[in-house]
Amino acid sequence: MLQNLCEFWNVCARPQTARGGLGLTLDETYRRLRTIERIAVVLPESSSVVSRWKELVIQYKVQSVQVHDTRLVASMDASGITQLLTLNPVDFRRFAHILIHTPESLLSG
Repeated sequence: MLQNLCEFWNVCARPQTARGGLGLTLDETYRRLRTIERIAVVLPESSSVVSRWKELVIQYKVQSVQVHDTRLVASMDASGITQLLTLNPVDFRRFAHILIHTPESLLSG
């Protein structure tokens, strides 16, 4: 999903002095983005994603920046995806139907 690629770019290229920034160069950020595109599918957005997103924000009373995480879950639901790899597992805890993984959980498991 384009949103995820944008957020990835934002965090990677953001200075380390800024909240959550990795401080990577644009070349390194682009190299990592290409790696992700080789191993992951970028999901299209459809009207079913919009419908599911509206259901989820109402069901879970979503506010503020969590609307973006809910959009991701809506896209996953519309595509039949049940597992998510994230650095922010707490942000997705409310969605009990999604199996959440972190890089650490995959490496230690």
